[in-house]
Amino acid sequence: MKKWLWLLPLCTVCWACPFESNVALENGPVEKADSSLCGYWYGIIRDGSDFFGIEALDITLQSDSVYAITRYGKAIKGDIILPDTAYFTGYTSYIGEHRYMNVVADILIEEPRRNSKIREMKKQRVYYIARMDVSHDTLTVMTITESFSKKKTFGSADEFKQMIRNFSGSPKELYDEQYSLSYRKIVKPQPVKSF
Repeated sequence: MKKWLWLLPLCTVCWACPFESNVALENGPVEKADSSLCGYWYGIIRDGSDFFGIEALDITLQSDSVYAITRYGKAIKGDIILPDTAYFTGYTSYIGEHRYMNVVADILIEEPRRNSKIREMKKQRVYYIARMDVSHDTLTVMTITESFSKKKTFGSADEFKQMIRNFSGSPKELYDEQYSLSYRKIVKPQPVKSF
């Protein structure tokens, strides 16, 4: 089975991937939405080479417990500028005192048909989990890393949540530095009007 990720939440074009789960930390939204997460958040990504990118998150309320998340990205590599916009929904869960965003994404999976060269595209719902902390005008997003667990499917949300709760390694083993970023809250830029 080969996966083509058409949508990749809260991350930039990098070598690794965030942890992709078949379940969220909750079976559905249970926490009331926190307006302090809402706004236009801006960040600049640098990976130590000549690659850097610009990323913004526009987080609004979709309902009293669900957020609409628009990720605007632009990666710059040499003379090439690669725009990237993706749309998600998300809802929060708590593990102890830490708040996590369950980012809901639909991905397309390419599967070969039996006895045929034609490939079939199937849509599958996955969840990406990121710890989110807000302090004044800064939003810190720490995405759970792909290597945090050898287990990739969970029988229930409680099982997944318990696995994170019982994680005994260092934070560097739980969170992916490439997909962790601090954003500053700014006024959302308005489109330039044409003449």
